[in-house]
Amino acid sequence: MAQDQCPNQQTDTCKCTYTSCSRQGRCCECLRYHLASNQLPGCCFPPEVEKTYDRSFAKFIEVCG
Repeated sequence: MAQDQCPNQQTDTCKCTYTSCSRQGRCCECLRYHLASNQLPGCCFPPEVEKTYDRSFAKFIEVCG
């Protein structure tokens, strides 16, 4: 799916703080990328944890479990 075809674009509400990310605000691509890397996207984490860039499932369970 091309970047401009993502039905879930959230460019104005994306919570990712990694400013150089080419997938920022493109939920479909972001989710696909992070799941392929055995991670969750930053929007799954509280803001203070998202800023650490630890997107692991273990961190998610530690924080939200």
